[in-house]
Amino acid sequence: MTRSGPRRSPSRTAKIPDSVAAPRRGGRPSRAEAEALGARILDVATHLFLSHGYGATSIEAVAKAAGISKRTFYHRFADKPALFGAAVHRIIGRLRPPAGVPLVEGRDVRRILEGLAALIVRAALSPQAIALHRLIVGESGRFPKLAAIVAREGATEEAIRLIAGILEREANAGRIAVNDPAFAAEQFLYMVITIPQRRISGFGVPLAPAELDDWPRKVVELFLNGCRGPNGMAAVRSSGRSPRQIDARNKDRPRARSRRQA
Repeated sequence: MTRSGPRRSPSRTAKIPDSVAAPRRGGRPSRAEAEALGARILDVATHLFLSHGYGATSIEAVAKAAGISKRTFYHRFADKPALFGAAVHRIIGRLRPPAGVPLVEGRDVRRILEGLAALIVRAALSPQAIALHRLIVGESGRFPKLAAIVAREGATEEAIRLIAGILEREANAGRIAVNDPAFAAEQFLYMVITIPQRRISGFGVPLAPAELDDWPRKVVELFLNGCRGPNGMAAVRSSGRSPRQIDARNKDRPRARSRRQA
């Protein structure tokens, strides 16, 4: 019978890829060398955080693997949470579409939301995004600030604002019935991400490629049907009133019935 010991520190067990680790160099670095050093520290930190977890990754392990002194580390990062925030910021930045890719193109809300959903779900299912998600789920209980760091450095709020703006435009034009665009946008984001992310994380069977390709269409169809409601949009089209005006009128109907009954 073997006896399991404590988990070893990454400083002893971590295998850093050759493309990440680099030997320490003396002398004052040039600007290009300083930028390369910062990138190397983040490469090492990201590898250790995602491979071993936040709690098991120490500043000493990062400094050793990056080939730097702790003094050099603290010259660039205040502490481990600051390093983690920088690593998350870079992960999210690399998941964004290229600058030349238009996020909102045309006026067809269905096609716009389907395009956004496709970008979002593929970014959320990338290997680093899944590893980061598992880290937060597994360690946020011991380190409550981790979720706050991801929320601050991530792109969730930015995506919600973008989608909310689209929904508000459609509601003002009378094409959908949405009273709270920010709330609706947040629900849309969860509809796009949650099930594929849970499936690939082990909670069920991961979506097949064909299912993943069709996922944005299905989500957008369900979401827009919910925004229109059973009779709401027919009323909007026939009366010319905004969704807010229709909701206000519907709220007054029970009172009108009660007065007639009296």
